[in-house]
Amino acid sequence: MKPQTITVNTASHDYLINITQGLINDPQQLYQTLQSYIKGSQVLIVTNDVVAPLYLAQLKQALEQHYKVVVCELPDGEQFKNQDSINKIYDQLMGHHFNRDATLIALGGGVIGDMTGFAAASFMRGVNFIQVPTTLLSQVDSSVGGKTGINHALGKNMIGAFWQPGYVLADMQSLSTLPAREFSAGMAEVIKYAFIMDAPFLTWIEANIDAIMSLEYSALSYIVKRCCELKAQIVAEDERESGKRAILNFGHTFGHVIETHQGYGNWLHGEAVAAGMVQAAKLSHSQGWLSEDDVKRIINITQQLNLPTMPPEIEVQTALELMHHDKKTMSGNIRLVLLKSIGEAVVTKDFSQDKLVEVLSSH
Repeated sequence: MKPQTITVNTASHDYLINITQGLINDPQQLYQTLQSYIKGSQVLIVTNDVVAPLYLAQLKQALEQHYKVVVCELPDGEQFKNQDSINKIYDQLMGHHFNRDATLIALGGGVIGDMTGFAAASFMRGVNFIQVPTTLLSQVDSSVGGKTGINHALGKNMIGAFWQPGYVLADMQSLSTLPAREFSAGMAEVIKYAFIMDAPFLTWIEANIDAIMSLEYSALSYIVKRCCELKAQIVAEDERESGKRAILNFGHTFGHVIETHQGYGNWLHGEAVAAGMVQAAKLSHSQGWLSEDDVKRIINITQQLNLPTMPPEIEVQTALELMHHDKKTMSGNIRLVLLKSIGEAVVTKDFSQDKLVEVLSSH
């Protein structure tokens, strides 16, 4: 497969996303690819105990002859996306006398990427970091755009910073070792892009569902490239989510309620977002924007991807209280991302509270 590159333009700096296949298992090629984006002589690789046995040895071999390489291996799971894990990263950086001229490399999924980015943003007020996302969800969404952070018991991703990576290496080979449930969770973010800003992309996904679920490389590389293009377009316009970028949270306000209520990690992020997008679609229908057929279409593709379309049972008042912790809430008003049509999203506080309660009540 010929590598493809996308440039993300931001106010802080521009950076490349490299979409490739097989590089992650080739130490020599890894070194040649990464060396241009590593600053200084100190490298901290942050990974987890699931990804490390698969890809850490190759990455270490690629770099340890040329740099001082230290590894911080964390437990896997959303429940570990917290201050304790961040402190473990700081402990390695400070214990090995890393300085401002260091590079952190995130080798793993969205949780590792978010935490490594936050550690990079906050250590010595900001050091270089590189994303090597190994899950579909992180390749199409969380590794791009500079959102970093950790969870708090009262809300997901409430502590963090905007800190853009210096480079993103998305290797399709890593998806071959991804559990089916994790792959489906990643596809939730893929269809999100189609729902909010690219109706023809949804048609393509529906037509190529078998190739996608069979992990055909041409299909995978296309969806990663298309999602990254769409996200890069929005990040270039709105790096710090002061406006249009908020549409990328379609389904997330509902989804974060599920994740927070059920306990981080019990529902995968993509699973919660999938159920949340269906809830948002139903509310969009009650606004008179989406047709019944549109909602059925959203439910159908979600089911085809082996994703949940109904949330767990959560008391309405509890759900509303959790929604008020959402970062899009302003002046006490819940703002939601809804669909005017498939391919067109809007952030709004102008929706019927009664209809919202109705959606939250249905199981």
